[in-house]
Amino acid sequence: MLRSTTAQWLRRVLAPAAILLACLAHGPHALAQDYPNRPITWVVGFPPGGISDLGTRFVAKVLGEKLGTQIIVDNKPGAGGLVAGEFVARAKPDGYTVFYGSNGPLGTHKFIYKKIPFDPLTSFTLIHGFGSSPLILVVPANSPFKTLKELVDFAAANPGKLTFGSVGNGSAAHLVGELLGSQTGTKLTHVPYKGSSPAMIDVMGGRIDFIFDYSIVVKPLIDSGKLRALTTTGTVRLPGHPDVATTTELGFSGVQLTAWATLVGPAGIPPAVTAKLARAMNETLKDPSVIKYHEDQGVTLMPDMPGDRLREFIIKEQAKFKDLVERSGAAEQ
Repeated sequence: MLRSTTAQWLRRVLAPAAILLACLAHGPHALAQDYPNRPITWVVGFPPGGISDLGTRFVAKVLGEKLGTQIIVDNKPGAGGLVAGEFVARAKPDGYTVFYGSNGPLGTHKFIYKKIPFDPLTSFTLIHGFGSSPLILVVPANSPFKTLKELVDFAAANPGKLTFGSVGNGSAAHLVGELLGSQTGTKLTHVPYKGSSPAMIDVMGGRIDFIFDYSIVVKPLIDSGKLRALTTTGTVRLPGHPDVATTTELGFSGVQLTAWATLVGPAGIPPAVTAKLARAMNETLKDPSVIKYHEDQGVTLMPDMPGDRLREFIIKEQAKFKDLVERSGAAEQ
């Protein structure tokens, strides 16, 4: 009887200690060692087929190989990335849900809209930079506009008649279109879409007059003769489009914009997990196949940009976009 009573007493005393040891064993560092042990979902705020989707899918494959797991790309289009951003901001912060955080939801939307469903800096764990890219202004192959000057001259003579598409309010394509109007003193009509593919269908069909989009999307259509490129918004000509002059070369130096994207997750991801993701992303951005793919698409990658450097980058970009939104008049009234 005494032996039985002693055994029960020992179980009561030692059980809490065993639980504590188990908790310590499964603390943040142990979780990071186990991470990832199941697939990761990478949420993209745009439909399949655009630069955001295609670039993410290419990088996701290599990143998954670095982490030793599958990365599933989940498209949640709407409101220029706000729908996807809200979904990720509300997700469990365990490192298994991440977000393609582009310049719209993280940079411009807070200045475009009176209210957005998250804070670009505090609602997310900033993991690592991804890449940046200028845009190309394209018109249908049968468009009467052969040059940017011809397009601008027509817009000046016909206020509001020219239409341009974008992947949503506050997107880079929207802002640079508004910037073109403000810098040239013309009125252009913006038509927002839920993604690049439907917008591109309409510009090729002549339902809208022009669009700004990325090389990865428009180059095959330019090469096949379905679209005509008039200019690019970068500081230098794109290697894949050596005959397409920059806006500055054409005398429109104020019409210049480069879009960007990052890898972020919900606020509160354990630091050790965040560090593991950041290291793998950095290695991915230095992978020769990833470098070659993005060079061909006119994208400049962002290696060596973990969370602290990424925060500084976003803060500086927000200041630039705030000024751009104010000058373009794109803010919600």
